[in-house]
Amino acid sequence: MKFILASQSASRRAMLDAAGVPHEAVAAQVDEASAKESLVAGGIFPRDLADALAELKALKVSGLVPAGLVLGGDSLVALADGSLLDKPESREQAADHLRRMSGRTHDIYSAAVIAEGGRAVWRHVDRARLHVRPLSEGFIQEYLDMEWPAIAGCVGCFRIEGPGVQLFSRTEGSQFTILGMPLLPILDYLRVRGILTS
Repeated sequence: MKFILASQSASRRAMLDAAGVPHEAVAAQVDEASAKESLVAGGIFPRDLADALAELKALKVSGLVPAGLVLGGDSLVALADGSLLDKPESREQAADHLRRMSGRTHDIYSAAVIAEGGRAVWRHVDRARLHVRPLSEGFIQEYLDMEWPAIAGCVGCFRIEGPGVQLFSRTEGSQFTILGMPLLPILDYLRVRGILTS
């Protein structure tokens, strides 16, 4: 049985590659912005929003490849004030996000849903906590000089496996969750399904 990642996320692909998981990557091509807007308007909790978006991606690709196991993923950062961060659309917006994160503790939710034959058969949502140190304006601009536009596709404006690690005084939770995918539970399920040897 094929295992398919419903994403072109470099970070998620790299995690699966590093773990030795054979997979194909297929872009889900869903209107994520509209779906998110609709769900947020309904008052959905951040954890459930990440789960719903991961399911949307998994189901979309599962409909195209009904004989495969399809993994959809989503992650989002919920700020201490309850607002959500989207991927920054400009360097100026990235700087604003970093200012809002500075000196506070935020949650990152990473969701994974596996679909088969057009229906969800497994799901997991994990949370990690991000303790962001106070960030000076000078640091923010130097950081963006190094990392923009590479972080344009990153919720929270960081790649923790790179210079983004400098944003934090500490983190709590799985490094994989912070990278954008709860990898260990996924590997467990793939062993149950015989995709990986147990």
